[in-house]
Amino acid sequence: MDNDQFDDALLRAAMERAALYGWGRLSVVDAARDAGVPLDEARRRFPVKTAILLKLGRLADESALVDDGSTGDVRERLFDVLMRRFDVLQQYREGVRAVMRALPFDPALALFLAATTAESMRWMAGAAGLDISGPAGALRIQGLIGVWAYTMRAWERDDSEDMSRTMAALDQALDRAARLGSMLTRRRAATPEITQPMEPIDPSIDLPLDPQPDQF
Repeated sequence: MDNDQFDDALLRAAMERAALYGWGRLSVVDAARDAGVPLDEARRRFPVKTAILLKLGRLADESALVDDGSTGDVRERLFDVLMRRFDVLQQYREGVRAVMRALPFDPALALFLAATTAESMRWMAGAAGLDISGPAGALRIQGLIGVWAYTMRAWERDDSEDMSRTMAALDQALDRAARLGSMLTRRRAATPEITQPMEPIDPSIDLPLDPQPDQF
């Protein structure tokens, strides 16, 4: 068993156990025993429980960042890369939902996921060609985090096999962001253009706090 196989086995066992007993009752030791992998190697590769989520996030990012040769504008690329992340999360759906249920009761976990999500969204934005330079770029990343969070809440409730409600929620969130103008700005060319200065706008302010299921 190579490292990737080891990690995949432990990750799947951990997510299945979390789905059954909750994230709070999960331990790396229990996941390793369920996966049938050596405890000493599990300790080396997953020294803390959150390393399980870090592995899952990296798998989702790597899947999203694969260059499939598709073309389109920034919005279309954002839709594609974010849905590819959801394709990975869908494989561990019940375990991820258990993690989400634990967030209100685990501030450390919430802070950890906030940081890792922000870094993931930076990668997604860059891959889609979004201009993330300077203060305006930082606001665009915050806006994309809002898009992701909004869509995640819809995905948590989406019991369809094709994730149709999730796709509808992502469409809705990206449309709202696009109406703000500065959210979906492509990277500028190397030669600067003379433009009128624009006041930065927080792209997340127009996103509703909770998706309305009957709108999907």
